Amino acid sequence: MLSPPPFLSGGEDCKVRVLSPQARREERAFYLFLLPWIIGLIVFTAGPVVVSFLLSFTKYDMVSVPEIRGAGNYTELFRDPLFWKSLKITLYYTTLAVPLGMMVALLIAMLLNQRVPFLPFYRTLYYVPSITPAVAGALLWQWLLNPDFGIVNYYIFKIFRVRGPQWFFSEQWVIPSFAIMSLWGVGQAVVIFLASLQSVPTTFYEAATVDGAGPLAKFFRITIPMISPTILFLLVTGIIGSFQVFTPIFVITVGRGGPNYASLVYVLYLFQNAFRNFRMGYAAAQAWILFLVILLLTLLVLKISRSWVYYEAER
Repeated sequence: MLSPPPFLSGGEDCKVRVLSPQARREERAFYLFLLPWIIGLIVFTAGPVVVSFLLSFTKYDMVSVPEIRGAGNYTELFRDPLFWKSLKITLYYTTLAVPLGMMVALLIAMLLNQRVPFLPFYRTLYYVPSITPAVAGALLWQWLLNPDFGIVNYYIFKIFRVRGPQWFFSEQWVIPSFAIMSLWGVGQAVVIFLASLQSVPTTFYEAATVDGAGPLAKFFRITIPMISPTILFLLVTGIIGSFQVFTPIFVITVGRGGPNYASLVYVLYLFQNAFRNFRMGYAAAQAWILFLVILLLTLLVLKISRSWVYYEAER
């Protein structure tokens, strides 16, 4: 005779967890407190993502009803010279700003990792600019790098009797100027690097000193491998952030991306199409191409990182 299945026989395998009244109240409270976050995720994040994907296949100007356009926005983008120019400019900015910012942040972190007087003051001093409003920082740097009366040209270059560049008014110097300006916000990377440096065991440096290793050997043989996961993290987040740079360029160039479109970064061109030309479908297609570009670059960096990132747990 066949025996009934466990969930009908009442055996060990079909025990049902019975919650006490107190546990039920706590469970209900848990989901109740979680509900606002879930609603916010659906309404303000997941919902707009889905809508933008659908709008990327339409012609929509925020006034009339969207018209189905299929892949027309994407094919038009690939024929748009300003699209390719903005992508090229953004890549150029990324190759300048990300390595420069990481090197400066690491250098400052190593200096702050030393035992010097007033160390908390110096750490605060380097971090405060990163929490300064972006518009205020842009206006400050617009004044500092003014080619006529800015401090850099009028005082620093004048001391050496050298004519300073035109900075934001030059097609050749505008993107390097924004890359230099990005150093204003390296404070967050400094804090992360500093925490990583302080986690490196001092016994490694002591053993290297006994073996006769110099400062450079310690830096490249111990410090860099031990903080390589942090370098990878800041590299990925730096690439993502640099591809979305917008506020300082919008403020200084008054949203035009000048001179002669030399600073027309990708997100600024996306903004122009969306809120000046009112081509929301076209801008949505741009946004999804940006997502794919960032995704591919991130995957590429993660794949390459297997050869140079050291994880002590894996060894």
